[in-house]
Amino acid sequence: MNIILSPTYLGNIDYYSIINQNENVEIDINEHFEKQTYRNRCVIHGANGSLNLIIPLVKRGIRTKMKDLKIDNSQRWQKLHWRSIESAYRSSPYFEFYEDDLKPFYTKEYTSLIEFNKEIQEVVLELLGVDFDLKNTEEYNKVEGVDYRKSLQPKKEPSEFFEEQKYIQVFSDRNGFLPNLSILDLLFNEGPNAINFLG
Repeated sequence: MNIILSPTYLGNIDYYSIINQNENVEIDINEHFEKQTYRNRCVIHGANGSLNLIIPLVKRGIRTKMKDLKIDNSQRWQKLHWRSIESAYRSSPYFEFYEDDLKPFYTKEYTSLIEFNKEIQEVVLELLGVDFDLKNTEEYNKVEGVDYRKSLQPKKEPSEFFEEQKYIQVFSDRNGFLPNLSILDLLFNEGPNAINFLG
């Protein structure tokens, strides 16, 4: 069975559960960009609850393909994002273990959103121990396979792949458990055990 996913910026646990549980997954880089999706945002667990980290984009047309999107580096988003990640997870059990693998993505300048998402995703998959060959679609794939492009959205419930297994989060004593956050949350809190939460 072929699975279609959108490219994401440090996708949520559900996203990585789908990748981990399937062999034939394609990332659609030819779809049109949609606002308020995980394509250029991730959600982490900050001191005051969930925190959206959004990559700013250069002004685009209404129907711009994902592969054509450019990052707006005039806004010092990388410094802000890393500071937020560090503030949220510095005291987590595995932050220092993975810090050197992830910090370079917040110092090297990227112009292409697809390139940034792809490179950081490859590192995350390696850190998780997920053996996955990232394949991009060659053209917009209409319905050939199981389509998760519309269902994995910030305001939608997790898919059937996500099973809420609670783990200790840095600020859970203050905010309670926040489910299905960015994969960073699971990685920094569970380390090598993170793979066991992905089914």
